[in-house]
Amino acid sequence: MRKTVFATIFVAMSAYALAQTKPAETLPKKWFEKISLRGYTQLRYNRLLETNPALKCEQCDRSLGENGGFFIRRGRLILSGDITDRLYIYIQPDFASNPSSTFQHSFQIRDAYFDLALEKEKEFRIRFGQSKVPYGFENMQSSQNRIALDRNDALNSAVANERDLGAFFYYAPKEIRSRFSYLVNSGLKGSGDYGVFGFGFYNGQTANREELNNNLHKVARLTYPFKTKSGQFIEASIQAISGEYTIATSTGNKLASNTFDDKRIAGSFVIYPQPLGFQAEYNVGKGPEFDPIAKTTTLQNLRGGYIQTMYRIKTEKREIIPFVKYQYYKGGKKFEIDARKYLVKDFEFGVEYQIKNYFELVALYMISDRTFEDYAKPVNHQKGNTLRLQAQFNF
Repeated sequence: MRKTVFATIFVAMSAYALAQTKPAETLPKKWFEKISLRGYTQLRYNRLLETNPALKCEQCDRSLGENGGFFIRRGRLILSGDITDRLYIYIQPDFASNPSSTFQHSFQIRDAYFDLALEKEKEFRIRFGQSKVPYGFENMQSSQNRIALDRNDALNSAVANERDLGAFFYYAPKEIRSRFSYLVNSGLKGSGDYGVFGFGFYNGQTANREELNNNLHKVARLTYPFKTKSGQFIEASIQAISGEYTIATSTGNKLASNTFDDKRIAGSFVIYPQPLGFQAEYNVGKGPEFDPIAKTTTLQNLRGGYIQTMYRIKTEKREIIPFVKYQYYKGGKKFEIDARKYLVKDFEFGVEYQIKNYFELVALYMISDRTFEDYAKPVNHQKGNTLRLQAQFNF
């Protein structure tokens, strides 16, 4: 009897142990379990050693100049992930949008798009929703990765906030998609994966604004990140946009039509900082621009770009990247009142200091010469210098 009891207990314990060693069944993940959450916040102060409080920049930083103080430039949360083997989603709201100089820190959608892969390798994709318009390297580059505090006026004047609502086709071989990812994740300040070739159609009035005419904008871009035998990465791009833009005007600016042609083409060239780096972009085209003599807005030529050099010093715990940048732009800004006339000549030098991947501090000295004129201020030429600081927190 005793042997029977012990045998029964032994069999039961053996069965239990065997059950514990069997691999548990893996249940498929729910879609929400595939979503990652990350973000960053930028805090700025722009007025140290300021020489001219009338020097402002509506497009780049509303806290520049008179009455500017501490300023949350960006407060982003990013939700992204592969929902299925063919569908990728990316949603990025900003909790620090500034729709005007008097109303700050509002909630606004920056990105809300869906990538539909046309085959299993995801080399061919169609992107639907609000996303960056593929025009220019620095425009594509995330503000989280960019060295200079603001994008250049010349190419950024093509698309305010770099984004619009539309549909875009992207193609890149699997190997090059991995290279695009490496150029960002390695700290080389890549622009991200917008395909080797991309084209698309979008509304044209820029992000979070309603369409105001019956013409869709068109864009096309060709780029390629080369890798030399020495391991140096070099990227060259060409891109163009075409469409019609409807401007907002002052009461006194009488126009037969406030819808204008909007066409431009640009070239980009980047040598990634390994450790010495170089960036240059330039664009030309036609668009609306205020004429301070005629006191009205007309279709005019535009041109401009920038050059930048930087040097990456990397240790185990930190990175230091000194940089120098010069930009020039002559043309209108279609998304500002009257398509405000601009002549920009800015020189900047500074340094980015990173502590691992959670904190960055940028100190930048700006020497600026800006003309920005509209119907209310047909004569407005400002020069000035200032020391600008930005703390960025990544999470």
